[in-house]
Parts: sequence; C-alpha cells; structure tokens
Amino acid sequence: MITRYALFEGRILEGQTEAFRAAVLVEVVPHWNAFPGVLAVRVCFANERDDGAPEIPLILAISYADRAAVDTALASPARAAAKAATEAILARHFEGRVHHHITEAHDYPH
Repeated sequence: MITRYALFEGRILEGQTEAFRAAVLVEVVPHWNAFPGVLAVRVCFANERDDGAPEIPLILAISYADRAAVDTALASPARAAAKAATEAILARHFEGRVHHHITEAHDYPH
C-alpha cells in the first residue's frame, strides 16, 4: 500500500483551532474521499508534541493500492477541487506551509 502524507507545518491563527478543524472536515474531506482509487483517508489533528518539535497541526494520509493509483488521483479533477478548497481554508485559518511525502507501508499487526 502507498500512502501520500500532507504535513501542514505552521500554526493555526489565534482562536481559530475549532473553526480550522471543522472547515477541514466539512469543506475538504469530501473532496479527498472523491479521489479516484483512494482506499482510505485519515485526518489527524495534533493535540500535543515533544518540546522543540515543529508545529504540525494537521497530518493528512491518503492511501492507495499502488503508485499508479496515486498518479491517477493527482492528475484528477477531484484533486484540483480539493486543492482549491484546502487553499481557501488555509487562507482563513493557517500560517505556514504544506509538504507531501509518499511512503510505502509495512504493517505488523498484533
């Protein structure tokens, strides 16, 4: 399985945490779920971090069966719509940058 992570590194504007979280869930998650080939969407809001760790208030993980499915999703109209919705939320509630990482998972269930 391939997972593409988006790390939202920066800070939520003062007093905007709940509005930011609600906007992500209502305005953007439906777009992420509409990506072709998506297996799972995981939205993780940070509550705590180690001393000295960078502030990352949101980590998004979208999983796909393989790299070809990632490429299809990234080229899709659904991604363009998601990007526009995300940028609108960031403009209202967030100061920082977003960077992406593509990983290959190795699960070891108990």
